[in-house]
Amino acid sequence: MKILLIVPENPPNPGTMSNKTMVTEFILQGFSEHPQYHVLLFSCFLSLYSVALTGNVLIILAITFNPGLHTPMYFFLFNLATMDIICTSSIMPKALKGLVSEKNFISFGGCMAQLYFLTWSASSELLLLTVMAYDRYAAICHPLHYSTMMSKAFCSMLATGVWVLCAFNTAIHTGLMMRLSFCGPNIITHFFCEVPPLLLLSCSSTYANSVMIVLADAFYGILNFLMTIVSYGFIISSILKMRTSEGKQKAFSTCSSHLIVVCMYYTAVFYAYISPVSSYSAEKSKVAGVLYTMLSPTLNPLIYTLRNKEVKAALAKFFPFFRR
Repeated sequence: MKILLIVPENPPNPGTMSNKTMVTEFILQGFSEHPQYHVLLFSCFLSLYSVALTGNVLIILAITFNPGLHTPMYFFLFNLATMDIICTSSIMPKALKGLVSEKNFISFGGCMAQLYFLTWSASSELLLLTVMAYDRYAAICHPLHYSTMMSKAFCSMLATGVWVLCAFNTAIHTGLMMRLSFCGPNIITHFFCEVPPLLLLSCSSTYANSVMIVLADAFYGILNFLMTIVSYGFIISSILKMRTSEGKQKAFSTCSSHLIVVCMYYTAVFYAYISPVSSYSAEKSKVAGVLYTMLSPTLNPLIYTLRNKEVKAALAKFFPFFRR
């Protein structure tokens, strides 16, 4: 463990403060408690990462080069695929290295960088899912005014707002984390750097961090979830009022993929993070981490592609396999 000796200029208690050290390198525990599964986990994680990257890149290419997909729904899907790439790429290389190394070290700066990009992409995805729910609400509940409600300028403003707001929120979280002192131990009980296990390692006050976590949970978790539920409440009500079964099926097909992704993502988030830091469970957090940093980015392109004829048709222009 690399340590840096800190000598305060005006120590209030010379007998205790002068011997404190600051951790400049962490050890990611990962799955070291289950070495017998390392080969299996490495194969699974590598496969998930490869599929996630390939699938999301294909979606980005299909939307970029097909004018027929230059609509609000696919514009937001483009942003979602970009977020998934950032999310999984911020942790997977280090996680894979940890499965083939005896000890997986990460510098303090590297840990903060990983924390920033992961939190930025994950929070952006939660907010974007709410925006996508509103888009489906506008399309199904107000089809005659859809082009006005979801104009190109308004969609660009929504997407930019999601990226900027979440970048600012993440900068606050990361800045507060960088102000903390870490005096040892330096073992993070996870396979990537995230807020709860880092707070448990701090030897200074984490009150401000805890307040920010509560606020973030309230906004990203609860408020966004409620807004999504309200949107789908109006959507389901409108679908039930449709007279023809064909109209109901078509309307449901336009939002079913998004609904599946929302349920999957929020299940992982609520399972692990809507709880106090003091009740943090490493095992539970690792399971949730796999769900939203690996499984979700892998399944998202599959769900949207396999259930969407327009995306498959766009991909078929580049890859004959999708013509089947």
